[in-house]
Amino acid sequence: MAWLQIRINSNNTEAEQLSDFLAELGSVSVTFMDSQDTPIFEPLPGETRLWGNTDVVALFDAETDMASIVKALQEANYLTDKAYKVEQIEDKDWEREWMDNFHPMKFGQRLWICPSWREIPDENAVNVMLDPGLAFGTGTHPTTALCLEWLESLDLAGKTVIDFGCGSGILAIAALKLGAEKAIGIDIDPQAIIASKSNAEQNGVADRFDLYLAEDAPKDMQAEVVVANILAGPLKELYPTISTLVKEKGHLGLSGILTTQALSVCETYKQKFELDPVAENDEWCRITGILK
Repeated sequence: MAWLQIRINSNNTEAEQLSDFLAELGSVSVTFMDSQDTPIFEPLPGETRLWGNTDVVALFDAETDMASIVKALQEANYLTDKAYKVEQIEDKDWEREWMDNFHPMKFGQRLWICPSWREIPDENAVNVMLDPGLAFGTGTHPTTALCLEWLESLDLAGKTVIDFGCGSGILAIAALKLGAEKAIGIDIDPQAIIASKSNAEQNGVADRFDLYLAEDAPKDMQAEVVVANILAGPLKELYPTISTLVKEKGHLGLSGILTTQALSVCETYKQKFELDPVAENDEWCRITGILK
């Protein structure tokens, strides 16, 4: 079956309203796409993150009279000063195409992240089975890759690891399979707790993985290794909280930071940590250090 699609170049102040109007006109789906080559950040729970220049893409049944759709948009003043394009797209096996985009990925010397529908490349390696889901973190983003490579480089045997902003649980689960004795995941999103628990069960480490919503986390907990893959702003704001989670001489790993933001984050954390050289991947970076 073919589909008809209209792409409208909008902006972050009108995109939500335009989306609602397209739904009223009978669109079967509406998505937002960044129309510029700018970084895409993880949204906060309940938030729809839009960009400064946003394309609104609506999909309609092939039998739809698109001339009437365009006319309705014009009469509602949605196309007054906006570029738009109507085109026909062929139907595909979208689930299969989506699955084909995910392959086993190697981090460091021995760690693999593998979707469940793929063969494990190396049975003797440390393999984490993880399928893309509703929570952030599958290993495909440079920030997650940077954190996984760092964890793989550490001697985690017998240690406790805190994953602050655990998302899918990928970092904590990888740490457990790399030899950590225990992991603690903390997040503000209940969906992240559900996803982390499910992924831990799939990997056989749920009995060593404690999960807490941020408001319920014990006040006095600490670990030899703390990793936080969130965003630069929250990392700086939460410095007093994150820094107290690290035991004396413990390791800290921070990511979710653009290279242009590295200096300001380093300035915040160097008060208490002996920092390593900043590691970069694409336009993202990782900051690591040891508590003084």
